[in-house]
Amino acid sequence: MKKIYVLHENSEWTNHLTNRLKELGLPYEEWFLDQGTVDLTETPPSGVFYNRISASSHTRNHRYAPELTESVLSWLERHDRKVLNGTRAIRLEVSKVNQYMALNEAGIQTPKTIAAVGKEQIIEAAKKLGRKSFITKHNRAGKGLGVQLFHSMNALEEYVHSDHFEEPLDGTTLIQEYIESPDSSITRCEFIGGKFVYAVRVDTSEGFELCPADACQIDDLFCPAGEKETAPKFQIIEDFDDEIIDDYKIFLQRNKIDIAGIEFIKDAKGTIYTYDVNTNTNYNKDAEQAAGKFGMLELAKHLEEELKKV
Repeated sequence: MKKIYVLHENSEWTNHLTNRLKELGLPYEEWFLDQGTVDLTETPPSGVFYNRISASSHTRNHRYAPELTESVLSWLERHDRKVLNGTRAIRLEVSKVNQYMALNEAGIQTPKTIAAVGKEQIIEAAKKLGRKSFITKHNRAGKGLGVQLFHSMNALEEYVHSDHFEEPLDGTTLIQEYIESPDSSITRCEFIGGKFVYAVRVDTSEGFELCPADACQIDDLFCPAGEKETAPKFQIIEDFDDEIIDDYKIFLQRNKIDIAGIEFIKDAKGTIYTYDVNTNTNYNKDAEQAAGKFGMLELAKHLEEELKKV
């Protein structure tokens, strides 16, 4: 019997989808890929395979989940199985350098960024960047890991040589120009099956960790789970329309990414800078309920349509 196979390493981020699959009466199976084996001599089962592995898996003690998943995806693709967010998607998920190069190739502007390995190299990169204010972030991150804002070289040097310095998982730190939003917000555009679903305005006034999931880690200080605020941190924008959507569609098609959330920031001049591609995208429950739009339901319906084609 053909099924929908959901490849992941975080049940809290996946339950919302499996609940929708149950609601629609669809056959599915979860592959929890924190560890395991891949018998390359066997033939995979029939069905649709959806990859939800995150770059932040190591924060949940699933250090090698992306590497294991890439092996599984390569095996599935070799046997011509229908894979959503395959090997190309996971390579972009775990490397912002790869993301930026792919975005630039599609003609999409990203903030000026320098990648550095080594503490002294981080400092030299910041000097070369030549900006009064700049950000450091991890190349392989997720959940805003390693994001720090600096307004001086002295502050950066103190941080890099302190016990508070966060060593990136792959050793690569990105030094990036700081783009200031006039209204302290970013926009996240959600795509399913390569089609635009909706855009979300995210308030960044309290920090950079902008995970939209309803179930967040305790140290995600700025995730909205359980918060009651006068102005919601996440708000779906009604009738969002911008030329960047067409550029994103082309980018997703070129890189064989089926489901993603793409984030951009707009400066005071109205220039858009795209800085993150999330291929294991999550949706915020409160924002969706307020707008009457439901990402996981649309995703479940898309998986149903793909399963019919198998």
